[in-house]
Amino acid sequence: MAKKSKLVLTHRPRRLRRQPSRRALVTETVLCTQDLIAPLFVVEGKGAPEPIASMPGVSRFSIDDLVKECVELHSLGVPAVALFPKLDAGLKDAGGTEALNPKTLVLRAVRAVKKAVPELTVITDVALDPYTTHGHDGVLTPSGDDVDNDRTVAILCEMAVLQAAAGVDFVAPSDMMDGRVGAIRQALDEAGYISTGILAYSAKFNSAYYGPFRDAVGSAKAAGTRLLSKATYQMNPANRREALGEVALDEQEGADIVMVKPAGLYLDIIREVRNATKKPVAAYQVSGEYAQIHAAAQLGWLDLVRCRDESLLAIKRAGADMILTYFAKDVAMSLAK
Repeated sequence: MAKKSKLVLTHRPRRLRRQPSRRALVTETVLCTQDLIAPLFVVEGKGAPEPIASMPGVSRFSIDDLVKECVELHSLGVPAVALFPKLDAGLKDAGGTEALNPKTLVLRAVRAVKKAVPELTVITDVALDPYTTHGHDGVLTPSGDDVDNDRTVAILCEMAVLQAAAGVDFVAPSDMMDGRVGAIRQALDEAGYISTGILAYSAKFNSAYYGPFRDAVGSAKAAGTRLLSKATYQMNPANRREALGEVALDEQEGADIVMVKPAGLYLDIIREVRNATKKPVAAYQVSGEYAQIHAAAQLGWLDLVRCRDESLLAIKRAGADMILTYFAKDVAMSLAK
């Protein structure tokens, strides 16, 4: 008969895992509803929400339905939303001029949401890709082969001031133009909007995971492809030190919050940024990350809820103070139970 084996161990880490109450006591990272920001898409009209095929469970809302969604999110404890417009094709041109229309869709949406739910923090995107026929985040150079940095920044400053006038809490430049954070801060201050914050897309990578988002705002259709390269302004996915440099510049220029995008594939960057700055750090779990979890779950390969929660927990564990995620409402509902 084999002798019973008994290890002599001083340290047995499993002692802390034996039952749920012990595991709860030593949990290091907790995902809370107040960590979440819900990205929402808005369209013209009065019809029912338009489902986005590449983003299961996500729809484009009319302004009326957007307000209802924001009321519900606020009641669930979600503290903030980020608004993105999908414009009619006829409003788009090479210069993105509709972005400077004081009555453009997203500004009307902001006013409606802030009137209905003034306590909700509203964030708006500052970039031209929803407004241009070519799908780029700015105006093109005369040759048409690149985005004109300085001309674009001038337009973004005007956009930001209009958004502040509509009542947004944070403008969020996602364009990755050089110098835009400092220029926007100056423009906001000169216009009297000293309390309007800047959530800067500081380390935004030229990722292949943005495809469903480009479907959602119509920039892929405008450009004729969701594979549009933005490599001359978005960051090289291979670069870590460059990300820290971009964050430092945005911090110096007046960003109130810095962000890493995408999130799940860039956990190392989130941690590096967290260690390098005392500013709040946001991370954007992008459309492709969301879509691939849903796709695998629909095929029966993954557990949707467990993978959803694990993906968000990992982003927070890496150092994010807040997470933009299309799972925001579902997670808030789960946490409220």
